[in-house]
Amino acid sequence: MSIRRLAVIDMDRCVGCQSCMFACNRRHGTGGLARSAIHVSSVGGIERGFSVRVCRACNDPPCADACPNKALLKREGGGVKLVSDLCKGCMSCMQACLLGAISWDKERNLPVICIYCGICAKYCPYQVIELQKTSEVS
Repeated sequence: MSIRRLAVIDMDRCVGCQSCMFACNRRHGTGGLARSAIHVSSVGGIERGFSVRVCRACNDPPCADACPNKALLKREGGGVKLVSDLCKGCMSCMQACLLGAISWDKERNLPVICIYCGICAKYCPYQVIELQKTSEVS
């Protein structure tokens, strides 16, 4: 099995269209942008560009270590998987993420965690992000 992670490959190409965010939400069966696991924001308008925050699949994810209920399981090869039944809504994972890549789904009282599906990269019209294979796991 190959391990995947998202990478921002050319931030200068981002025009802030948020197509990646809409694709992520649609993948998870929701509309709008509230449950997107990728975040695009302006750093000062068109002149200054945009910021794209994605989970980078840390080898030793601080979000998993911060969870007192072990609701985030470390994924072999980096990153995490959410076990939603174990989450108690303390938001420790969100606060521990060094990249600010975890947002909160207020309706479900759960963190929004990237599942490394790559749909965001597929729908980015400017190839700002890509899903990369990082290793093979047997």
